[in-house]
Amino acid sequence: MAQHTASGTHFRPADLESWTSAVFGRCGVPPADARTAARLLVRSDLRGWRTHGMTRVASYVQRLESGDFNPRPKMQHTARDGVIVFDADGAMGHVASPVVVALGLEQLEHRAAVLVAVRGIGHLGALGVHALAAAEGGAFCMLGQHTPPLLAMPGFKRPAIGHNPLAFGCPMPDGGPLIFDMACSVAARGHILLAAREGRPIPGDWALDESGAPTTDAKRALKGALLPSGGHKGMGIAMMIELLSGAFTATAESVSRPPTAMQEAGAVGREGAFFWFVDPATFASREVFETYMRQWTGTYLDAGGDEGRLPGQRGAALERAALETGLDLAPAIEKELQALGERLGVPFGLSPLT
Repeated sequence: MAQHTASGTHFRPADLESWTSAVFGRCGVPPADARTAARLLVRSDLRGWRTHGMTRVASYVQRLESGDFNPRPKMQHTARDGVIVFDADGAMGHVASPVVVALGLEQLEHRAAVLVAVRGIGHLGALGVHALAAAEGGAFCMLGQHTPPLLAMPGFKRPAIGHNPLAFGCPMPDGGPLIFDMACSVAARGHILLAAREGRPIPGDWALDESGAPTTDAKRALKGALLPSGGHKGMGIAMMIELLSGAFTATAESVSRPPTAMQEAGAVGREGAFFWFVDPATFASREVFETYMRQWTGTYLDAGGDEGRLPGQRGAALERAALETGLDLAPAIEKELQALGERLGVPFGLSPLT
């Protein structure tokens, strides 16, 4: 049986991967793709992106069953002048992203940089996990994804623009990569989804209700809009990502469709995204680059003292710990996964820890 703690039940990450892979397989996803998606979702949880890991399995199944995600996509791409246009054909984001990352790393073998405009890709979840994969492959990577309208300022009649998440990752000379992941909202919508699922209130500066007024009711927030981080500054960053992952990936078909409404489950399908890959040694030698990285990060950490920490360090520590002690799931999520497994004929059995 699994280990139980005050924070929930602890499971072996490998067992969660196997179960999630089987669930996606029941939805028609080929075995290799199902394993890839499951691995990235579990790793998102391991790294601390708890709102974008196992909590998303049920919504991804829903999107697969509805056809919003294509379980057997025929992905293809064209390249010209250092730019790649990648058609994901509705693939799950966690299936298409590793293909895009591999393509980007391959291009960096004979290019300084490459921008990949991705069309028709499913929800990417925690963008940081994809930036992490690229950085572990030796590249600087920035990526963003377009979402349906979610952000609004107080008094707005309705959501005006997507919260359009952004992440970047960069290799570090003496440790794991620097990884930064953010949405353009004060809080990721996943936090509100989780609060609504668990019956908890949310802080008053996270979201607006249907009338455009701030709310602490998570369920009303899901019917309203998210507040942008930093007010108009967050709106500006959302607009930049709208250009890179929306306008730059647009097609005649996509602009003829009305804007997609955000599903309450929170997993969008067939949206645009961008990935920008850069070889860190492009502008200086590898030695100079690594020396500079040591200097500026050292200055940063020294200034922070005991509080100083680089983005990605906490996630790396959490991952190491969870691989040893198991990954804990909140009771509400465990119950949801048990019900999902029962419906699909993939029992959510509890695995012992050693």
